[in-house]
Amino acid sequence: MTGADLVGLKYQPLYDPFDFQVEYDRMGRFAEGQLLTGLVRASSDSNSDEENAAKNSWQVHAAEFVSMEDGTGIVHIAPAFGDEDLSLAREKGLAFVQPVDLQGRITGAYPFSGKFVKDADAEIMEDLQQRGLLHRREIYRHTYPFCWRCDTPILYYAKPSWYIRTTAVKDRLVGGNQTINWYPEYIRDGRFGEWLDNNVDWAISRERYWGTPIPIWRCEQCGNQECLGGVAELAEKALPECRKQVKGLDLHRPYVDDILLQCSTDGCAGPMRRIPEVMDAWFDSGAMPFAQWHYPFDNQTMTEDGRFPADYICEAVDQTRGWFYSLHALSTLLNDQPSYKNVICLGLVLDGKGQKMSKRVGNVVEPLAVLDAHGADALRWYLFTASHPGEPRRFSDKLVNETLRRVILTLWNVYSFFTNYATIDEFHPDQVPQDWKPENELDRWILSELNVLVSQVDDYLEGYNPTDAGRRIQEFIDGLSNWYVRRSRRRFWKSENDSDKLSAYATLYDCLVTVTKLMAPLAPFLAEEMYQNLVRSVLVGSDQEDGPDSVHLASFPKANESLVDQPLMDATRLAMRISSMGRSARSRAGLKVRQPLHKVIVIAKESRYREYLNQVKDQILEELNIKEVIILEGEPAELLDAISIQEGDTGFYDSVTSSLDVCAMVESGLRVYVYKELTPDLVAEGLARELAHRIQGLRRDAKFELTDRIVTYYQGPEQVSQVMQSHAVYISQETLSDRLVSGVPEDGERPQAQKVEGMEVTLEVRRV
Repeated sequence: MTGADLVGLKYQPLYDPFDFQVEYDRMGRFAEGQLLTGLVRASSDSNSDEENAAKNSWQVHAAEFVSMEDGTGIVHIAPAFGDEDLSLAREKGLAFVQPVDLQGRITGAYPFSGKFVKDADAEIMEDLQQRGLLHRREIYRHTYPFCWRCDTPILYYAKPSWYIRTTAVKDRLVGGNQTINWYPEYIRDGRFGEWLDNNVDWAISRERYWGTPIPIWRCEQCGNQECLGGVAELAEKALPECRKQVKGLDLHRPYVDDILLQCSTDGCAGPMRRIPEVMDAWFDSGAMPFAQWHYPFDNQTMTEDGRFPADYICEAVDQTRGWFYSLHALSTLLNDQPSYKNVICLGLVLDGKGQKMSKRVGNVVEPLAVLDAHGADALRWYLFTASHPGEPRRFSDKLVNETLRRVILTLWNVYSFFTNYATIDEFHPDQVPQDWKPENELDRWILSELNVLVSQVDDYLEGYNPTDAGRRIQEFIDGLSNWYVRRSRRRFWKSENDSDKLSAYATLYDCLVTVTKLMAPLAPFLAEEMYQNLVRSVLVGSDQEDGPDSVHLASFPKANESLVDQPLMDATRLAMRISSMGRSARSRAGLKVRQPLHKVIVIAKESRYREYLNQVKDQILEELNIKEVIILEGEPAELLDAISIQEGDTGFYDSVTSSLDVCAMVESGLRVYVYKELTPDLVAEGLARELAHRIQGLRRDAKFELTDRIVTYYQGPEQVSQVMQSHAVYISQETLSDRLVSGVPEDGERPQAQKVEGMEVTLEVRRV
């Protein structure tokens, strides 16, 4: 037997609604697609519409949504509870039975009446078993909706509603969507485009008290309905006794419900009362572009003067069926065009383990606590840069703290470094000549990177891509702090105010001011704080005092292409890479960076690499604390004998022979060989650097000012005394020591001993 053979076969319902006393007004039938109230038990000699609906309902019908993939290929339908079931009932003119009230309780005279539907499952099966109607009983696992707040099972429940026939403008909705720039782009034809392609009429009514009242009045006598377009029309059509109330009327319930109209149907004198439903809140949100200007009653030029459509909106991906859609639908219906040009569609924010946040689960992160602990800018920066729009992002207090440490505090430390030394040297931007051009290699490099950054960030933000804009700023801050400032410190420390020192100040000032303007949209509070001190404070009393009061009022930076030096940038990045490889090799070999070494050999097979490295050789020497760097195309024989490295190998390698003490770090296209042999002079210099480092630590612990001169006291083995004497000039310059004294301070305080290179050493400092 085929499925077609079953079509038309009649059967007795398991629970005949007439036998179990379902109320008359809870039953109905479909006629020409409309649901009509009332259903009567079918009899053999009657042919009324109500009885025909009953006759037609309890029989087999063919439907496309039923398949043989699961089950038997034949299913019960419940038009009062399922969308596809309702559509089939509307198409076939079937009965509509609603035995469940709005609280989810079963009505009628069933054995399980009065129970919540999901609580009645067991009793229903037991009843069917007793009546011999249960073929088999088993658990069938399938997806089912639950309330996201309280985990209560949700019932699909067919209810009458007011609709906007958006299907009538489906092609216009789809076409308008193609003119919108979506970020990410795939949302346009993906999630949002598919929603529009499968568009259904918009159910706009809600059975609530609070909300925007639907402006439809219905005659209590003839049923005539009329939709009003404004307060003026309401005043015109209101009954005489209600017209005074319209002036200054609060257009919400209960006040608007008190206004009655005169029925406009000829021959009917009945009053018209507003229907009880209110608008879907999404209708309100979609009307925002028009409602905020009281359009069309005022501001009729808004569509021509730039106020509409919006240049840009932003919301989460779940709004493709919410705000994004309501804005688009209403604008298309009213103005036949989209209401926004660009939209950033954000992915959902998850917890630190990648799970959706839920109050019930208890994994919701309270934003105020995060703001109090880390500040708004760190939170904003993390959300901007953690992932691209459309992608979900993990969120936790630790991740925001990492952003605070790596970005916000790094920039603040650079800013503090500049302001401290600029204050000491009384630097003012006016000291920089108008035609100043950087000559120092580091200055030229960082200003080249800065102007490339300006161009890239501008392009990213123009393309509605704040994620990559923030990441590029973050990369620049890292390079500014960990390469430029770290390598330029001595230029700020030196006592004479020469042209090189002024160039360093001018360069760092330009970088900081420009970065504040670039990051202002992403980190507004930090940017404003820095701008007020770096810019506004120095403008007081100058001819530019009337300049922008805030960074958010300042012009966005423009790139100076004349300062961009791509070969220098490539060379410096290569120097950073070589330095990183060398430091890694030193670390793996147990050699501190403060310990000078004799030689490094860099093998670079590409000629451009060798050219770049020769240009920045001095930077590599200083970074790796090496006396000599040799750049070659291929390995000398002594290296090939010492370390066996095959083509394609990467990683760390150590010498396998006793004749040459060397280690290597290998990456694609580059090999860095570090000679580990330590001569007595190198050991002494390394100890001097370590002692200077310890003295600097004592200065910080004592909270001395940057410019304070000190006397350093020391005690230790003979090796320490020799180094303190032979390297006295270096140690004194590094620590601002006027004297290096062997012994203890005269005030009698006993300094605490510390281990330095395995030796017990006492160090103490006193302010001069």
